[in-house]
Amino acid sequence: MTQAPGVGFDLDLTLIDTAPGFGAVLEALGDELGVAFPVAEMVTRLGPPLDQMLVPHLEPERIGPAVDRFRVIYPDHAITTVPALPGAVDAIAAVRRAGGRVVVVTGKFTPNAQLHLAHLGLDHDHLAGEVWGVGKGDVLRREGCSIYVGDHVHDVEGAHAAGILSVSVLTGGSTREELLDAGTDVVLDDLTRFPRWYADHLAGAGGPV
Repeated sequence: MTQAPGVGFDLDLTLIDTAPGFGAVLEALGDELGVAFPVAEMVTRLGPPLDQMLVPHLEPERIGPAVDRFRVIYPDHAITTVPALPGAVDAIAAVRRAGGRVVVVTGKFTPNAQLHLAHLGLDHDHLAGEVWGVGKGDVLRREGCSIYVGDHVHDVEGAHAAGILSVSVLTGGSTREELLDAGTDVVLDDLTRFPRWYADHLAGAGGPV
């Protein structure tokens, strides 16, 4: 069988349900800083880098140290409580069966992303953390990916920056309409739909869903 090209996957809200863990870390950080973060609201807007999310809630000089502290306390609150999303394991297995490489490209702090992947046993060939939006394009090109799967409009930007197919799932903070407006090529309800779509795509029948 001819080896399939690599497939890139976003991590948060694409492969894993980060929301409960992220919220728990925000609560702990807020307690340390004496700040009442609107956690319920913030976990619905995951995607942008943490420093951008903190801008409305902290003075500029406090944001950098807060991000550093968030990363330090993250493993204590957000690894064992965060599950893989439905279909994540099967989606990775589908790429493996086709002989493709699995590349995880995420904005998350790399050591914490690795903890998630190891805890959940999510098989992958390469992890690139701390990249966001169009910055993901360089990694996807370098790793030979032909598809990037994500949940956010900025994941669509990353795929476009790499000149590859954008596949979006509706498990994150972006709606179908927002993803289509951003120019995604394919929208799937979740990763349980990915293996069938991927098989059809490799057979030459792939298209918008």
